Amino acid sequence: MDDKKKIELLFEEGKSKYLNGEYFDAHEVWEDLWSDYYLPDRKLVQGLIQLSVSLVHLNNGNLKGAKSLLIKSKEKFAQFEKTDRPINLKLLKRELISLENEYEKIHDPKDFDWSLAPRIE
Repeated sequence: MDDKKKIELLFEEGKSKYLNGEYFDAHEVWEDLWSDYYLPDRKLVQGLIQLSVSLVHLNNGNLKGAKSLLIKSKEKFAQFEKTDRPINLKLLKRELISLENEYEKIHDPKDFDWSLAPRIE
């Protein structure tokens, strides 16, 4: 299998895991993609990794860690106006703002409404 196909498959595998709420596994797959290939949109993939880890921290009760990783993720996505990846970047950026607002409202991670987890479509 050529590298281009492997890159596409890794991205899609991470996306599938993320969409299934398997945030840790999504992070692991995207980490492989990020570390094994020097991609032109490397920072975008890193943003996806950081978003996934933010949600992992939240699920583990670490609101401070979740907020920190979300900020880093937003900084990465801000560098991109568009992407060739199969994601709606404008929607994702809007949902990151909503997520950040929700993180600020809650005091206990158990109160998080998981339907607010950003979609990667």
